[in-house]
Parts: sequence; C-alpha cells; structure tokens
Amino acid sequence: MPYAPDLHRLLTPGARYTDEHGTYVIEAHPVDDVVLPTGQVVGCDPLVCPEAEPFTVTVPPGRYPARAWVAVVLRDGAEADRRVAALELVVHDEPAVRWELALVGDQDAATLDDDGYFGFGVDAGTATLADPTALEVLSGWDYDQVEDVFIPAELPEAPVPGLITAVLDETSGANVVTVSSGWGDGCYGTWIGRAEDGRITSFVIDFMVVPDPD
Repeated sequence: MPYAPDLHRLLTPGARYTDEHGTYVIEAHPVDDVVLPTGQVVGCDPLVCPEAEPFTVTVPPGRYPARAWVAVVLRDGAEADRRVAALELVVHDEPAVRWELALVGDQDAATLDDDGYFGFGVDAGTATLADPTALEVLSGWDYDQVEDVFIPAELPEAPVPGLITAVLDETSGANVVTVSSGWGDGCYGTWIGRAEDGRITSFVIDFMVVPDPD
C-alpha cells in the first residue's frame, strides 16, 4: 500500500508520543488565513519552486483559515526543541472520515509502490499551501526581495517555527504563509480530508516529525 499517515493521530492537540529522542507533545496554532482567489491550492517550498503545479482538487475561491501543528520535543521534562509537524489549510472545520493523497498533473496514486507517495521537494526548509496567484508574483521577485520578506536575520522560533506571512498580490489579497518544514529539507506529501458527504475538510502537509507507533 502507498504511504498513508495516521493524520487523526497527528492532528490531536495534547497528544503525546515518545521515542528514543524524547516525548513529542502536539500543539495546534492558528496562523494567518490563506486567500485563494482561484480556488487552486499549491503545496511547495515557495523559496525554491514557486512555479509548482496546483493540486488537481480545487475549492471555491475565498479566504480559508490555516493551522500549524507543532510538535514540542521534551527531554528530561523540559522543552528541548519544537518542530512543525503539519500545516493544515481548513476548508470545512469538521472531522475527516477519509484521506486521499493530493495529486498534481497526471499523477496516479495507483502507480505507487509500497510506502510510496507523491510530494514536493523542500530545499530551503520552508513550506506553504498557497494560491498560484501569489506564487506567480513571488516567482518574479529577485533574491533581495525574497530575502527581505522571507529570510529575516532571525526566523521566528515560537510558537510556530518559521512562520511568516506576506500579501503578494494586492488586487486579490493572495498571500503566502510559510512555516519551517519539520526537520528540514526533504520530500513531503499533502493529503486531502473529506467528510462523510464527500466535502473537502482540509489539505494537510505531513512533515513526518511525529514518530510512528511501535
């Protein structure tokens, strides 16, 4: 079977998981709303690949709340680290009864090998869920503009590591909300939650921070 994270286990405030590195306590933190003037959603590292394709599943254009799910790592009872475990774009704030892998272009989940998944590459330790309208503007920026907005001398560390928001298209209000991507660079998948009636509940990037159950 293709890789399928236990997102119900991950998206639970106060949940605690332990491995040899420490105890992970899950916190939910609202971040700025994401404005989607086209209703298309792109998951990407915006500092490296803002021209990434949108997912094939769309939502009505509008403004949607987002949450960062942060794993606070405790060692000897004290906070030793905190990492963003997931970024969630909330479409309908209700429980999902099933999850599907978000796809782009002609990707087909049926072609995946055991434990395989489609995801986007991260090479700058940053991730977002955004509308192509905002990312198109970002793709035209030079390095100095990107650095001024998204690469400050000191990135936020708490409560949400790497949280930065910028409106990039003034006409539509399309913005980019970035967070630090889990442990850093890699390839991360996005999953789409659906309610019993098939409505989309959310898009969730899993940064593979929380240890799997034994």
